[in-house]
Amino acid sequence: MFAIVDIETCGPKFAYQRGRIIDICILVHDGIQVVDKFSTLINPDCHIGSFYTKLSGITNEMVKDAPLFHEVAKDILQFTEGKLFVAHNSAFDYNFIKDEFASLGFRFKRDTLCTVKLSRKLMPGKKSYSLGNLCESLGIVIHDRHRAEGDAVATAKLLDLLLALKTQNPTYKTKSVAQIMTTRLDNIKKYILDKLPSSFGVYYFLDQHQQIIYIGKSVDMYARAISHFNSDLKKSKSMLNDLYNVDYVETGSELISLLLESEEIKLHKPKYNAARKKDVFTHCIDMYERNGVKSFKIVPSEESNHALLSLTSYSTAREKLESWIDTKQLCLQYCGLTEEDSVCFNHQIKKCHGICAGHEDAESYNERVQQIITMYSYDYDNFMIIDKGRNGDKKSIILIRNQRYAGYGYIDESSQIMGLDDVGSYLVSKTSYPDADDLVKSWLRLKRREIVKF
Repeated sequence: MFAIVDIETCGPKFAYQRGRIIDICILVHDGIQVVDKFSTLINPDCHIGSFYTKLSGITNEMVKDAPLFHEVAKDILQFTEGKLFVAHNSAFDYNFIKDEFASLGFRFKRDTLCTVKLSRKLMPGKKSYSLGNLCESLGIVIHDRHRAEGDAVATAKLLDLLLALKTQNPTYKTKSVAQIMTTRLDNIKKYILDKLPSSFGVYYFLDQHQQIIYIGKSVDMYARAISHFNSDLKKSKSMLNDLYNVDYVETGSELISLLLESEEIKLHKPKYNAARKKDVFTHCIDMYERNGVKSFKIVPSEESNHALLSLTSYSTAREKLESWIDTKQLCLQYCGLTEEDSVCFNHQIKKCHGICAGHEDAESYNERVQQIITMYSYDYDNFMIIDKGRNGDKKSIILIRNQRYAGYGYIDESSQIMGLDDVGSYLVSKTSYPDADDLVKSWLRLKRREIVKF
């Protein structure tokens, strides 16, 4: 835990006279985010000169009814106890507070970390390391400059940035920095694991701005999160460096977890997700019949009549079709890759059985084509998959309408569904991308569940 501190005073500290604290802010940071705050003006019991009023905006009138230092001393002790004292030019803030306590006959002692020194080590070459100039160069906006709370908030943002840089550049080692990094990762790990249940669902890793940086799914979200923290992959370490929070949705169903994860990745396009980001499917592999022969062709999505498969580009569609040609010895002509009524090149090199040259009958050729169609088709045109729900008295449902995924939802054990029209009112998500059907079909090949045909 860290106590990020900033003070404003009404003068310097000399042997013959001593400036007093007139404003203080302490932000308690748990290694992930600011979790508590103490902020107050302080009556210095002396006159505030015009120079310091002009610098901070704090007038004698403003502090007239503010508490004296001894009245807030207990709060300062409580908010800094057991925490690393962090400040920009920490010697200034720390020594002023220490002297205020000394005047009360109390010894104030805390371990300190100076963000000026840490900034010089991790960001060498800056023209200035004053808080105002440094934050301006880093794009950190300071609200209420030279007021304790405004400067403390800016210091907290600077500390977050320095911690991120320290992870990327571990060569600078001090006891304080090692303590920070260990504490931050340990706190994040505990925070994340305390929130996630050991159940089916989709989880969302968030950065300090609450932006989604990664979306995952698991049959056990708690166990999956542990694997992220134990990973030695460079990508995982970089993600943990940005990680501040987590959110999740329990699904109860492995299939719904797969579908929801895919849908959410397309919607949010998180920084650390690579797969399933594409949400535009430009081309289809259509199926049709010509001269009694079952045939394929690649067409733009808007020209599709009977799509067997939708893909994100012509090249990926061509790659998929060519894989079918190779594995099933299909004809280039009847796959739309050469001119009609011509003998295809694959027949010449004995990779096509010769349907294009009249050397193979349609029945045997169609048999091989049908194997592909079956692989990429549902067994029924309209049906509902019933799977586990999020609790014991509910079940999940996944609807397939006209050979296409149409959404998922949840029903009570006692619900009576008589037909397709009844299902629609139970669906909580109806967002459908073409690759959702791939997920459902793959899952059905491996996991058999209750099927209701319509």
